[in-house]
Amino acid sequence: MESVLQDTVLNVAKNVEKQIDEEIYRLENLDLDSIEKLREDHLKKLKAKAKRNQELKALGHGEYEEIPDEKKFFDLCKKSPNMVVHFYKDGSVNCKILDEHMKTLCKKHLETRFIKLNVERAPFLTERLRIKVIPTLTLVKDSVTKDYIVGFTELGNCADFSTEMLEWRIAQAGVIDYEGDLFNPPDIKKKQKKRLIEKKKIIRGRNSSDEDSDDPDDW
Repeated sequence: MESVLQDTVLNVAKNVEKQIDEEIYRLENLDLDSIEKLREDHLKKLKAKAKRNQELKALGHGEYEEIPDEKKFFDLCKKSPNMVVHFYKDGSVNCKILDEHMKTLCKKHLETRFIKLNVERAPFLTERLRIKVIPTLTLVKDSVTKDYIVGFTELGNCADFSTEMLEWRIAQAGVIDYEGDLFNPPDIKKKQKKRLIEKKKIIRGRNSSDEDSDDPDDW
């Protein structure tokens, strides 16, 4: 079994190495026309992306907007395929916390429209979407509600969660372009790294105290 596994790993490594060698060979043997074509293709992609970003900004993407009523919500659904909707209520501290994260994410993810709607102005939607906890984020794709983020339970169950943590959770619904690790929450990684650093400091501290100790029985 171990021999088969070793052979499999070896074959995979050889295939990867072969692909890398072929790509290096291709790049090294590009003529001037090929290099110019690559440059032109790259410029076309950059121009297309810039044009698309301008179109999205014209639709309100890149800004965190409060909409006045339910009619506006349905109008926006027709124009923007990806939406993150914050259902909030005046006076809620948690809603204000969420607002700050939304203001950051809307600028980072132009491909998605970030809006907020007061539940008192949206009785039909509140009832239809069964929104009972404030704040609630509704994640919409192609006019279909894909997921909900209710309160802060899934964000570490605390008010000081990071913007990265919210971004990761929103990405689970596929309504934003996300380049991170979808399987591991970023805040957990940070805590693990912090614990590792603290552990190393403790170990170093112990080593230092060991060196300074005159007691032969002191471990």
